[in-house]
Amino acid sequence: MRELKVFGAPGLYVQGPGALRELGRLIAPVGSRALLVSDRIMSGMLAPRIAPLLEAEGIAFAATGFDGDVTHANVDRMVADGTPLAPDVVIAAGGGKGMDAGKAVCRAFGARLVSLPTAASNDGPTSRNFVFYDDHHKLLSVEKLVRNPDLVLVDTDLIIKAPAALLVSGIGDALVKRFEAEQAVGADGPNMFGARATLASLTLAQRCDEVLRADAVAALAAVRSNRPGPEFERVIEACFLLAGLGFEGSGLSIAHAMTRGLSAIPATAATLHGCQVAYALLVQLMLERRPPEFMAEQFAFYRSVGLPVSLRDLGLASAARADLEVIAELSHRAPHTKNFERALTPADFVDAMEQLEAIGLM
Repeated sequence: MRELKVFGAPGLYVQGPGALRELGRLIAPVGSRALLVSDRIMSGMLAPRIAPLLEAEGIAFAATGFDGDVTHANVDRMVADGTPLAPDVVIAAGGGKGMDAGKAVCRAFGARLVSLPTAASNDGPTSRNFVFYDDHHKLLSVEKLVRNPDLVLVDTDLIIKAPAALLVSGIGDALVKRFEAEQAVGADGPNMFGARATLASLTLAQRCDEVLRADAVAALAAVRSNRPGPEFERVIEACFLLAGLGFEGSGLSIAHAMTRGLSAIPATAATLHGCQVAYALLVQLMLERRPPEFMAEQFAFYRSVGLPVSLRDLGLASAARADLEVIAELSHRAPHTKNFERALTPADFVDAMEQLEAIGLM
């Protein structure tokens, strides 16, 4: 596969206000026994709405939920909950954790996957990737399904009700994709399919950046006022579809490599994924030796949407040298670090973070 170009995508992407009403009709061609997987609260909220939609199409339905992180123990328990149904389709619902949990359960059953995001906190709904954590929120592994979701259903009436902080995270996760894609492609690194990038995936990642720069501030205002408009719809599409297809088909780089290190420090581990990678993108840009004028533009945009520009913003009140070295060492070991224009050392990461802290506190 390494010498081939590969582009993957969901079977169907549906977005708009009231899209949930179409769930039964759209799932019917995919499977006949559907298991809803989400966090316990969201599962309890969604199950009464979903059940009649599926029953109207003759689809058997059950629901399960979890608390905390996506751990092997939580997934094993949800698989046990779903075993009597023997689902042939899993509905992964919620934010990032709901998507990951649903994918893990889906793989265990060998089922088809439907993504039903209720918050735009990351671009997981379109991808086949998911992660496991341990009981201390330390990243254990990044896993993959054999195929992308058969259906991604984005009801923006649900998304608009999610806290604005979750959309800030989603904007952060989407924002990094252009820069990581350009580094991965420039380094001739593998994409998430272990192959070379297509022009389509790189173009989508770059278009994602353009949409966010133009519409992110207005989209956040729409969430805070509960008044959705075209800017909000465009940003949601960018966060899910453009970012998701862009990263999976192009590859990742430093920004996502640093989640290995940032998740190892308690103060930053609890921060939303999109905020982690947004900060890490600034580290990547420092490693790219971007000029001060360019960095100033990034800082201005970050502040306009509320993204972190320093470790202090991520919750690490005092960035001790020892903390930086832990982050640097673990980040340097991550496979995505190889998707960069030059070979790096842990010391390079430390230097970039120290420079960034000095700028961010100005």
